[in-house]
Amino acid sequence: MRTNCCKNLFLFLLIAINISVFSQDFKYSFQNPNFPIDYRVKDFISRLTLKEKVDQLMYNAKAIPRLDIPEYNWWSECLHGVARNGRATVFPQAIGMGAMFDTGLIYRIGAAIADEGRAKFNVCSNKGYRGRYQGLTFWSPNVNLFRDPRWGRGQETYGEDPFLTSRMGVAFVNGLQGDHIKYVKVAACAKHYAVHSGPEGQRHEFDAIVSQKDLWETYLPAFEALVTEANVEGVMGAYNRTNGDPCCAHPYLMQEVLRKKWNFQGYFTSDCWAIKDFYDGHNIAKTPAEAAAIALKAGCNLNCGSTYPYIIEAIEQGLVTEADVDRNLTELLGTRFRLGLFDPSEMVPFNSISPDVIRCEKHIKLAHEAAIKSIVLLKNQNNVLPLNKDIGKVYICGPMATHMQVLLANYYGLSENMVTILEGVIGKVSNHTSVMYRQGALLDRQNVNPIDWFTGVAGESDVTIACLGISQLLEGEEGEAIASPDKGDRFDIRLPQNQVDFLKKIRNKANKLIVVLTGGSAIACPEVYEMADALLFVWYPGEQGGQAVADIIFGDVAPSGRLPITFPMSLKDLPAYEDYSMIGRTYRYMEKEPLFPFGFGLSYTTFKYSDLKLSTKEVERGKSVTVEVIITNTGKVKAEEVVQLYITDLKASTRVPFYSLKGFQRVQLTPGENKKVTFEITPELMQMVNDEGKRVIEKGEFKVILGSACPVQRSVDLGAALPVEAVYNVK
Repeated sequence: MRTNCCKNLFLFLLIAINISVFSQDFKYSFQNPNFPIDYRVKDFISRLTLKEKVDQLMYNAKAIPRLDIPEYNWWSECLHGVARNGRATVFPQAIGMGAMFDTGLIYRIGAAIADEGRAKFNVCSNKGYRGRYQGLTFWSPNVNLFRDPRWGRGQETYGEDPFLTSRMGVAFVNGLQGDHIKYVKVAACAKHYAVHSGPEGQRHEFDAIVSQKDLWETYLPAFEALVTEANVEGVMGAYNRTNGDPCCAHPYLMQEVLRKKWNFQGYFTSDCWAIKDFYDGHNIAKTPAEAAAIALKAGCNLNCGSTYPYIIEAIEQGLVTEADVDRNLTELLGTRFRLGLFDPSEMVPFNSISPDVIRCEKHIKLAHEAAIKSIVLLKNQNNVLPLNKDIGKVYICGPMATHMQVLLANYYGLSENMVTILEGVIGKVSNHTSVMYRQGALLDRQNVNPIDWFTGVAGESDVTIACLGISQLLEGEEGEAIASPDKGDRFDIRLPQNQVDFLKKIRNKANKLIVVLTGGSAIACPEVYEMADALLFVWYPGEQGGQAVADIIFGDVAPSGRLPITFPMSLKDLPAYEDYSMIGRTYRYMEKEPLFPFGFGLSYTTFKYSDLKLSTKEVERGKSVTVEVIITNTGKVKAEEVVQLYITDLKASTRVPFYSLKGFQRVQLTPGENKKVTFEITPELMQMVNDEGKRVIEKGEFKVILGSACPVQRSVDLGAALPVEAVYNVK
């Protein structure tokens, strides 16, 4: 009864608002929210001068006072929290969220970010602040595939797998945009379209050559999912060329695929100053006017940069027409209307979100939960972890113990309560525990002072926690990683040698050695694995990262993160960086033995997979198969297991992945408890991509593997649960 009353009250309020709106006198039709958006957009465009139209195609769209239109800046960021706009909840970097393997959690994170973004916009717009990073069009998420660990911006992605990236990306976009019937809470943007993952230093002139098979099997699925399933509002073109054409003026990708095949209804924006590259990098245009014309005719609706003012000159030269301008504006402006930016304030429910939500207790707890679920336990020899909080003496050392940058990563907001690893440990141990801290080593170069005041403490302590790794100073975007000699990329994927040398000295003295590694990409560190008694990879864990690391180390919760990328043994195991073929890349095509496989992560308990059942072993094409498996917690600790389903096409007519992730579920189990986990393998999940880039289902045998990591061959037992498998035949 109460539910019905609430619904009736809500309907009454909606009717009352609409009656109020209908009764208002609107000066222009585009202001009336009761008209269809297409009609309103057309009416708005009809009232603009050519100069005003061109101004609206710019990321920093100018105000039009005579129509009561304020300025609007399209450029905002929220990769792992509202970024570059002051105080906000800082969630783990995207690669860490990929390690969660949890679509429900990333949906909640997206919703929290959207609330904070709306709250900031409401305050800023009320005060007349309408600059960069203060709008509602957020250029996130980054759903490029992390194909090579050398790419410095790989940290911004959800990892190397197209299925995982698709599922996490869709959930994040749905959380950001919300499910209101009329309005979008904030507008998400899928970037960087398409086939973009370095080299970072060559991105303004690089041509990524890719086959149709790799394009449709690897590089496009996440973008397709965000467009066709999540109705993402924006798509951003990449800096590079793909198969000869610049990604911000690519007839095939932008029109044939995005607009026609996928029926994309949102806006397309250039990456920032990417159109300038047309004449100052790719050399496909001679002048800014020619570059503007090429981009506009290809359907680049918005220019993040400074080239589109030359459209007027391009029109005068006959390179484009005003009709081309109108077409692009029509595709662009719908997003601003769906955000409610042209509607009476009282009609848009999100306008009531107050700044109280910014870093509210709920969001801080959410950041903490995300950090916990992202942390991956890679080794735990003799169950050295978890530690007892009553331990006598703890020694913390290493350059990352107090390094604030590893909490932030790149594209970050700022928090007044960021918890470093040292602070997390201090807050966790007993009052009588002696804790000693010395940094001991620099980030990426040998100590200048030769005096060793740091190894002796390790021998005097019950346990040493060495906090090592890399940070945004060494990997990141082109100009941001100021300690990188390679414009943000990592042409050496090992741990910096000075840190390895430091760890060797510590190992010689330490009684028990716990190594905590930070980073946004794979680190080839077999020697670190050998030296450590326990090894944790914690990514860039966000503002509550230190608290989460301490929770894991001292056993308040069992680790449950899984690697969203493969860790290679060494750089020599990788194909050439500039080669965009997937042969030899990622767990799907890698022939070399990895240091750690995709999907891998240990727990403080053990799990058993058993009783795998298929609904049928003979499947007609176009039909689904149901898979069941029993998961049992065979240890002594309550924990979550990430159940992963892989498929191998055993009879394919062309090159196919050795394994393909096609499902994952988190399952929480108490000691001795078991649960049945069910997956549906739909016809879409059985498809292979042929050499022409077509998705087909071929007859033949398919192997189904269920386990806690990708079942690649490894000469050393890393301790993961044994997988179970079965075969079915497609008729």
